[in-house]
Amino acid sequence: MITLERLSLQRGTQTLLQNTSLIIHRGQRIGVVGANGAGKSSLFKLLLGELHADSGDLFIPSNLRIAHMAQEVHALNKSAVDYVLDGDKEMRAVEAELVKAEAADDHHRMAILHAKMEDLQGYTAKNRAEQLLLGLGFSMAQTLQPVQSFSGGWRIRLNLAQALLMPSDLLLLDEPTNHLDLDATLWLEGWLKQYPGTLLLISHDRDFLDSVADSIAHMEQQTITLYRGNYSAFELMRAQRLAQQQAQFEKQQTRVAEIENFVRRFKAKASKAKQAQSRVKELERMELIAPAHVDSPFEFTIPCTEKTSSPLLVFDQAQIGYSDKTILNAVSFSLLPGMRIGLLGPNGAGKSTLIKAMVGDVAPLSGVYTAGENLKIGYFAQHQLEALDLNATPLLHIQRLSPKVSEQEIRNYLGGFGFRGDDVETEVTRFSGGEKARLALSLIAWQKPNLLMMDEPTNHLDLEMRLALTMALQAFPGVVILVSHDRHMLRNTVDEFWLVCDGKVEPFDGDLEDYHQWLKLRTQNLQKEQKAESGTTDSSTAAPEDKRDRKEERRLAAQRREQLRPLKKKIEKLEQQLEQVQSQLAEIEQALSEPDIYDAKNKESLQKLLKQQGELNQKAEQIETDWMVLQEELELLEEGLD
Repeated sequence: MITLERLSLQRGTQTLLQNTSLIIHRGQRIGVVGANGAGKSSLFKLLLGELHADSGDLFIPSNLRIAHMAQEVHALNKSAVDYVLDGDKEMRAVEAELVKAEAADDHHRMAILHAKMEDLQGYTAKNRAEQLLLGLGFSMAQTLQPVQSFSGGWRIRLNLAQALLMPSDLLLLDEPTNHLDLDATLWLEGWLKQYPGTLLLISHDRDFLDSVADSIAHMEQQTITLYRGNYSAFELMRAQRLAQQQAQFEKQQTRVAEIENFVRRFKAKASKAKQAQSRVKELERMELIAPAHVDSPFEFTIPCTEKTSSPLLVFDQAQIGYSDKTILNAVSFSLLPGMRIGLLGPNGAGKSTLIKAMVGDVAPLSGVYTAGENLKIGYFAQHQLEALDLNATPLLHIQRLSPKVSEQEIRNYLGGFGFRGDDVETEVTRFSGGEKARLALSLIAWQKPNLLMMDEPTNHLDLEMRLALTMALQAFPGVVILVSHDRHMLRNTVDEFWLVCDGKVEPFDGDLEDYHQWLKLRTQNLQKEQKAESGTTDSSTAAPEDKRDRKEERRLAAQRREQLRPLKKKIEKLEQQLEQVQSQLAEIEQALSEPDIYDAKNKESLQKLLKQQGELNQKAEQIETDWMVLQEELELLEEGLD
């Protein structure tokens, strides 16, 4: 168990946490959410020992193994798989010692080190590293390529694989899906569900949080509030609390009315596709959660040019690819007004290439490509941020597009994307990735496209901006083509899916759950083919001796757990008692926050509440003291068993 007790944390002049308490239990899966700048990454640095509290206490078990995902990786000459293996530092150290022992022909030392390698699962480490890389979208050939040959996004995937390989009791992941496609996101989701340790996860992907997290730690107003349940449960609980605040009532009702309009608009299409029906359910649910976002700083629309063509563009038997390689064959379709399409398909199948062909950046190798007379494309590419002028301001970016528009009109427009006051005249080079992404989206929307193509637009965007973009895409009257690993956005903004796979582009008959099942089946078939080609076998063909060794290890592990069980039960009981006391304290603090309680007529109730608060605080301190004593005893016993 990790405990923050009345802890305060400052970065420069900014207070991130003030007198905050939090208990993280073993095995919990906590999604950490909050506005940019709330202190999410600083919380991770605090747990890693890179930052220290300004006051209060942080209790972390002394033997806790922590793995975290680095945000940068240098251009190294070592192979991808070797880089991932470097994550297991203890195993690497034993490897180095083993090399020395072999060089010295020290057989006794070699025997000890081989046994230690076996205990550390060192002899299966390379295979496990390769499986991690394959799951994250690397090919087998790429696992042998040097780190320096990969782009920045793929190097982040290497950092993620390295963190997953590290033996750990606590895993800290900061935006792990930011540079993943949908397939890799689904794979990571499955991997994390099987992770046996404690997980703290910073993410702006609500479906990912819903699937993986069992608690949400919301960082707001210099404190951390822990909610039981996944992100959707948190959103509803927070909405119920915020809905009680009269000051926000009018804005809430406006947002609910907007959502109801979206529901009415799309219900007419619900009978046409399975995914459209799913989308209506999501939109109806949004009526309930709307109050949780009434304080969002983002509110904008994407206008559409009045003139359009039907069809907007046509491909007829087009062969798409590059001079030395064909990616897609016999592509034939027409984009008609009102179409809203999500592109699905494995990594490298050609989704981005198809979008580039539609934009006109890649000319068909053969066949016909016809653009409508009034076609006006808005294109958000994966590397859209690189096209921004780093020395220009948001204001100047818009003025270059429309020199005659007044500065105040531009300021009003940029305010919907979160650029207000001095931000409008700040050079882009000083912006974060999220701010750059918002600016790129604002430039696309300003130009009023009638065909909107978006290739992973949510990278770097926080939850509030993703929701605002989803709402804007729902209201956009033009054609939408979307590639995204954000399943919530896909469900709520497209009416049909197209599958890009095996050189073909064709309609996909199903929703995202059907695609997930299709993907798992395809992956299983590919793995069977690879095993058949390489002649390898799975773990079921392991030698009988290995199986007996594993059985003995499991027996010994069970015996150790049994010895520790009584002490653990006492600790768990104290933790439950502490949670009850803290829940009672939260109720009292809520009552004390009501202005009426301080009226003269409520003097007796106020005194009673204050007395209860004092008693509960004393009780909480005693429980925490008892817990720390038992926890130290447990750690000593665990070390003795090791």
